[in-house]
Amino acid sequence: MRIVVEGRNLPGRSFEGRDDVHVALQVGRDPEAPVPGDAASARWEVEVRHVDGDFRGPAVHGPRGQRFLYLTWGEPGGDGAWEMFRRAKLVLSGLDGSLLEPAERPGAALRCTVELTDERGGPRCARVDPPAIAWSVTSG
Repeated sequence: MRIVVEGRNLPGRSFEGRDDVHVALQVGRDPEAPVPGDAASARWEVEVRHVDGDFRGPAVHGPRGQRFLYLTWGEPGGDGAWEMFRRAKLVLSGLDGSLLEPAERPGAALRCTVELTDERGGPRCARVDPPAIAWSVTSG
C-alpha cells in the first residue's frame, strides 16, 4: 500500500542554536527527501506492505505489533551527513481497520496529515497523537 505523509505548519529553519533545520522521512537509518524547516509544506510517499496484520518495508520501524514511521529532524552536513536531533513517530499499528482495506485498493493511498510544529513552537517529536495527526484514505 502507498502511504502519503503530508506535513504542514513547519516550525522554521532555526531551533536551539541550529540554523539549517530540515525534516525527512527516515528509511532505514537514512533521511529521505529532506525538506527545509521553513518550507510551506512537506510531502513523502512510501510503499508499505500490510501482511497478516503487520506492516513491513524499509521505512517501517519498531517490533511487530508496534510498527511506525519516523520523521527525522536534523541538519544536512557535508558529504550527505545528517545530524539528527529529534524524531517524530507516526504509529501504524492500531490504525482503524476501516482505513486499511480501502487504502490497499489499486490507485488508493493511506494519507497521514501531521502538524510539524509542537505546542511550544519547535519541531514536533515523540509519538504524534491526534489532533496533531490525522489518517484518511485517498483514491486515484
